[in-house]
Order: sequence, then C-alpha cells, then structure tokens
Amino acid sequence: MNKTDLRIIFIGTPDFAVATLSTIFKNNYTMVAVITAPEKAAGRGLQLQQSAVKQFAVANNIPVLQPTNLKDATFLETLKSYNANLQIVVAFRMLPEVVWNMPSFGTFNVHASLLPNYRGAAPINWAIINGEKETGVSTFKLQHAIDTGNILVQKSLEINDTTTAGILHDNLMELGATAMLETLEALVNNTLQEKIQSNLDSSLLKHAPKIFSETCQINWQQSANTINNFIRGLSPYPSATTLLNNKKLKIFIAQISTQDSSDALAGSVISDNKTYLRFACTNYYLDILDLQLEGKKRMHIQEFLRGYNFSN
Repeated sequence: MNKTDLRIIFIGTPDFAVATLSTIFKNNYTMVAVITAPEKAAGRGLQLQQSAVKQFAVANNIPVLQPTNLKDATFLETLKSYNANLQIVVAFRMLPEVVWNMPSFGTFNVHASLLPNYRGAAPINWAIINGEKETGVSTFKLQHAIDTGNILVQKSLEINDTTTAGILHDNLMELGATAMLETLEALVNNTLQEKIQSNLDSSLLKHAPKIFSETCQINWQQSANTINNFIRGLSPYPSATTLLNNKKLKIFIAQISTQDSSDALAGSVISDNKTYLRFACTNYYLDILDLQLEGKKRMHIQEFLRGYNFSN
C-alpha cells in the first residue's frame, strides 16, 4: 500500500512523545488527529499549561482531542469519525480496549526498553539503576496486558558509566522516533513481522515499576558503584536524596573516590570545606559533584562549599 493509505491518530503527552510525532509528520504520513492530556495548572501562577504534544499539534494544524474519560460515549463517537486505521501511542496512560482495538491495523506503542525486560512506567531509570550496559526501544502492538504485545521493531543503545537518566531519555526519545518510522515503512511495504514476546516467568524478568519519593532515598549500606548507578538513574529527575545536617539533599552527579571507606560509618560525611564532599559507602567514598540542598539552588560542589557552613 501507499503511505497515504494510512490515517493515523497519535496519542501522547510529554516531550518524549513529540519526537515520534514530529518524525512521522515530517515524513508525510497523514495525521488525522492527536489525543493528549487536558491542560494542568503549573508554575507559580498556576497557569494552565498545554502538553508538548498539543503544542506541536496546534502549531501544525492537527486536530486535538483531550478526553478526561477515554470510555466516554461522545469521545468514542468523535474518535470513530476520524476513520483512522492506525493509532500510535507514546508516553500516555493506559488505554481501554475499546480505544486501542478500534483501528484496523491496531495501536502501535513505543516503549523505552528492550522488551520483555523493563515493562512498566520507569524503564529508563531502572536500566541505569540496575547497572545495565545496554538498553533500547521497542515498538509493539498493544494488547490486554501492559507492555506484552507482539514486538515489531527493536533498536539497542549503549549505556556508559556517565550516562544519566536525563541523557538516556533524550537518546531513547530520538531512537524511538527512528524505530517507529521504520515500523511504519515496513507496514507500508508489507514487510512488517510481529514477534511474540518471550514467555519467561515473570520472576526472571527485570521490571520498571513507577518511582515514588521513598524510592529515591539513598541507602548508604551499599557499594559505591551501586549507589552511583542509583544516583545516575534518578538524575536529573526525580533525583536521589539523602540528608545533610537534617536537610534534604538532592544529588545529581557523583563519582567514586579512590579513598577506602570500609572502616567508616556508612553515610558519614567528610569534606575539606573547599573542593570535596564525600559520603562513605560500604567500600569506597562517593564524591558529590552536583547537588541541591533544601531551600537552595542546584550547584556544583565547589560553589556549594563556598557558601556552606558544616557547623550549622
């Protein structure tokens, strides 16, 4: 078939989704509408903020749907009226079957992991936290259970020792767009092949559950490498946290010191008050390089130490 035969509805909300939306749009696929989250109040003035997907759609004259209830009869009738034969969803909430099963070609999703590993809400974070050296993206066809549908295209990406969640997010955002474009080209060329996900025992798979504030608290009773991976996997958002003189400290970047800490109390702090701030782990100290103390701005360690009094 021709690419003009595809009538696509795109479903997504944040910046991560826009990369895929933009790539599809710029490659002249027919985008009949987008579905995105309703505006939310944000910022000091609590102004209503349009989602990144809506901003792109409005700028490119693509109709926008913003349902609060995805099972609402009026919304479903409107959705049907666009006569889409394919839906693409990136970074959106769970869809009911009546929505994802509506188009004749189904609904394709971009997930930021090499499925079946790291199913769930936070695959980027957990891949780094767990010390993975490789991750990637998967396009797959939605079915009932979350992130379990047949795989269409997968692309891998290296994770190095300095990769943070923020860096990996941006890299996978672009890789996901490339993977979805390749998926659409294969669909048009009638070469798209679906691959059933491995039926491994759930206990053998690595998971990516949602991250909460309590997830972000550093446990200093671990090795420096484990804790450094944890910090990288939560940087810059939501960020790993600990306490410094009973104040919440966010840590964005750290590095493993050569100084042995096996005889020190885990979580204890040493500093020369000028160039370094070190927390004791179970084997080595961890040098904190980029941080934000409660009530202060984010800053580099030397800037922080110039204005911090450890006697406070």
